[in-house]
Amino acid sequence: MFDLTIVTPEKIFYEGEVASLIVPGSEGYLGVLTDHAPLITGIIPGKVTIKDKSHQELELGVSYGFFEVSSNHATLLADSVEFISDIDLERARAALKRAKERLADLAGNIDMPRAQRALARARNRIRLIESKEE
Repeated sequence: MFDLTIVTPEKIFYEGEVASLIVPGSEGYLGVLTDHAPLITGIIPGKVTIKDKSHQELELGVSYGFFEVSSNHATLLADSVEFISDIDLERARAALKRAKERLADLAGNIDMPRAQRALARARNRIRLIESKEE
C-alpha cells in the first residue's frame, strides 16, 4: 500500500491508501505500486485508474498536470479531475464544439493555449465515456 493525494486548484480531490495506480504520463501510461522508485513527470489528458486498499477500482478523467512519487507517497496535481461516471457526454460534446469554434476565430481574439486545453479536455471526456459504452 502507498498514500495517494490528488489535488486540483480548487480542492483535494482524493486522499487515501491505495494498492496501485495507473496515470497518463507525458511519455505514456505508467503504473505505480508500493515501493516505486522516485519519479516526477508531466500528466496529459487521459484516464487514471486507482485500486484502493480493498482493491476496488476507481476510474477518473484527468487533464494536464504533474505527478510525483517518493517514499511510498504519490501526488497528482491536475488542472481538473473527475470520476468518469460523473461526465456528461452531451455537455462534453458542447464544450468540444465551443473549443473548435474558438480555435477557428481567425481574428485572434482568444487565449490560444486555454482554447487548446479546453479542446483536449473535451476530447478526453468524450473518449473516456465512449470507451466505457463499448
